[in-house]
Amino acid sequence: MLNKDQFADNHFIRTIIEDDLKSGKHEAVQTRFPPEPNGYLHIGHAKSICLNFGLAYIYDGLCNLRFDDTNPEKENDEYVNAIKEDVEWLGFHWAGEPRFASNYFDQLYDYAVGLIKDGKAYVDDLTPEEMREYRGTLTEAGKNSPYRDRSIEENLDLFTRMKNGEFPDGSKTLRLKIDMASGNINMRDPVIYRIRRAYHHNTGDKWCIYPMYDYTHCISDAIEGITHSLCTLEFEAHRPLYDWVLDNIPAPHATRPRQYEFSRLELLYSITSKRKLNQLVSDGHVSGWDDPRMPTISGMRRRGYTPEGLRLFAKRAGISKSENIVDMSVLEGAIREELENSAPRLMAVLNPLKVTLTNFEAGKTQSRRAAFHPNHEEMGDREVPISQTIYIEADDFAENPPKGFKRLIPGGEVRLRHGYVIKCDEVVKDAAGNVVELKCSIDHDTLGKNPEGRKVKGVIHWVSAEHAAEIKVRLYDRLFTVERPDAVRGEDGEYLPFTDFLNPESIKEITAYAEPAAKDLPAESRWQFERIGYFVTDRKDHGKDTPVFNRTVTLKDSWQPK
Repeated sequence: MLNKDQFADNHFIRTIIEDDLKSGKHEAVQTRFPPEPNGYLHIGHAKSICLNFGLAYIYDGLCNLRFDDTNPEKENDEYVNAIKEDVEWLGFHWAGEPRFASNYFDQLYDYAVGLIKDGKAYVDDLTPEEMREYRGTLTEAGKNSPYRDRSIEENLDLFTRMKNGEFPDGSKTLRLKIDMASGNINMRDPVIYRIRRAYHHNTGDKWCIYPMYDYTHCISDAIEGITHSLCTLEFEAHRPLYDWVLDNIPAPHATRPRQYEFSRLELLYSITSKRKLNQLVSDGHVSGWDDPRMPTISGMRRRGYTPEGLRLFAKRAGISKSENIVDMSVLEGAIREELENSAPRLMAVLNPLKVTLTNFEAGKTQSRRAAFHPNHEEMGDREVPISQTIYIEADDFAENPPKGFKRLIPGGEVRLRHGYVIKCDEVVKDAAGNVVELKCSIDHDTLGKNPEGRKVKGVIHWVSAEHAAEIKVRLYDRLFTVERPDAVRGEDGEYLPFTDFLNPESIKEITAYAEPAAKDLPAESRWQFERIGYFVTDRKDHGKDTPVFNRTVTLKDSWQPK
């Protein structure tokens, strides 16, 4: 459930909106989330989703979902559907039907014709290489294309013929006639149309010319009546072009949109480049876009992250124009905090050591009921069965314990969680000297009460071997071993491949044992394994015959780079 407190932090964009509403500049807030459908959404997009949809929610406005689909060769319906699913899963609802920039291609074309008629656009024959040469540099002005002064009639004819498919791909472009000497390279006669014969996921083969993003985006905002167009800081230098286009076309809507920029999220020990994430998938470093190690929304969902946890993280990451570098521990901390309250408990043993209860007596040695959550009675309870053979974690026994060790030792006592106090009477080893079994005795007077005359400080988790569910557990960890895997330079000063820093221990699959309740859980069911961490039944692979649990996050942050 959403509530406005989840988005209550003040930031400069909220100040702008409140001033606009107070002054009467806008009567209502209309935002948009405008992904390009050329990959799956990642954690940076989650921040943007929470911002755009959250602002509309706070101010009782509307937020559109619009796909800026101007690059047909890299876009497809798989990405469109994944993006819609991610936005809904995060808890948000867009206004009306999803929109596509490609729905506006006819209008965009008409505006381009109008710009030609006004002498503000021209058809250029320069090759990409020549165009780069003519553009100039950050310190040197560009120079005019030799085709810049074509007549309006010639430009109209050529642009029509471009649309009709008379010229080869890449042979001509349509450019705005602005200022080749501008200090802002984006204003040096930017290209707004190129010839590209490519099938488009939404318009099919209708077009062989496609508009550029900078031209399309601002007009799409205007057509939709967007009031506040929010984007990351790398688009700050594009804002003059955004405004120029809207200043030089007939207003498609009474509401004039304004662009505002905020800092991009950089998550340490991760990457947020669609191209590089695509490389991880294409090269087989991960199992897919939804691999639980990926920083994609679908990957984090499969890992067991919750929408509430991601919204909490977005709030803590904040909105500003200053650098927004956030450690992975902040994300994991938000998820851990949310799951602490929402995830029911079970016991599971990941590294089992056999324990034989030598004085177990059927009918006398009793099972006990235990709550699924210590603070939520409404979650109910379950029976925790016991049998003569149980499993405990191997790490909960030490022959030669370190100082302060409060678990099981030879001759020592420990309490079984939700059960009896037991004493270790005998240690059984194999031929190599490895501990393979403990023989322990039960104090039958300690079920639900403390032993008389002595204190037992340690409490350990366990499962009954007779009743346990055998489960497959995937222990996921961070995908990279360094903070900025795509920003490490070698001795020659060149950037090293980010794949050099993949964590070889980012996944480990084991067989473990859990309470019998684990046999009947649905997919995407989140649990705390007591004393171990938070886990989720896998969305794809979990089944009644083969329960599969993914580790979401440990109970505390103990990760160290390898």
